[in-house]
Amino acid sequence: MNGLKTGLKPVLWSAAAFLLLIMIAVPVLNVPAFLLMMVPYVVLYATLPRGAFALHLIPVWAAATFIIGPSALLIGIFVLLPSIVMGHLYCKGAPASKVIRMVTLTLLAELMLELLMFEVILDYSLLDEIGDMIRTSINDVMNQGLLAEGWDPDYTEQLITMVIQMIPLTFIVLSFMMAVIAQYIARRALKGGELQIAAFPRAKDWRLPRVLVFYYLIAYMVKMFLSPTDESFIAVAVFNLVPLLSYVFAFQAIGFFFYIAHQRKWPRIVPILIAIPVLIFPPLSLIGVLDTVFPIRKPFTKP
Repeated sequence: MNGLKTGLKPVLWSAAAFLLLIMIAVPVLNVPAFLLMMVPYVVLYATLPRGAFALHLIPVWAAATFIIGPSALLIGIFVLLPSIVMGHLYCKGAPASKVIRMVTLTLLAELMLELLMFEVILDYSLLDEIGDMIRTSINDVMNQGLLAEGWDPDYTEQLITMVIQMIPLTFIVLSFMMAVIAQYIARRALKGGELQIAAFPRAKDWRLPRVLVFYYLIAYMVKMFLSPTDESFIAVAVFNLVPLLSYVFAFQAIGFFFYIAHQRKWPRIVPILIAIPVLIFPPLSLIGVLDTVFPIRKPFTKP
């Protein structure tokens, strides 16, 4: 693992880690900064000895904490573990699918653990805070006369319940996005070095197991008999599983269009443009369901 072990590159990646931590305090820039936060950590861990990795990281955390406060240290520690997991898997030559899966699970576990720690140790309930924010916002809108007639507190509580029920899905999507972004950029940053990092399968080759359609149908039917305000474990699980699987099949639909574009020699921009409405309009994920169950690619396949 010599790659970036010497020279200016580790210093530049450390500077990138510092800038991303500082950007957390800047409105608008904080979201992209957080999504990119893992990249310099992964590159540094995969290319430096463990001691050198720590020596690069500690000054970054110290300087960022001095400038914007303890939040920099908390965020730095948060991204450290999944970055180490990804860097370690890179060093082991793990396939891209395993890297994405393990890093996503690590991030998801951290998010759930932080939610629990805030409530148990700090006696601060994020869920209660979300509820209070929604109530305050709706009351402000109501006082301005902008809400529809007949809106009452029961509707507000139903909205709060539905938002809280979707928190697990939000955590899953956020974890997956961070893992994919880090994998995409870090792999390219490490390309040409000693590490042989497997690429994620091309979009045209994406294929889901058919059993997911069975799970999706069961979850969708169960959802039809549940109340939107049901707070049981099964209800929360189903309310998150249905849209999650819908997103998964939307990506399968995108893979289907990339396959057609490959077979028909379309410009690469065409399937990319098609992907936008597929992700925006959930019903279009049905194309992914059909592509998973039936051989609908066969008519587009050249002999």
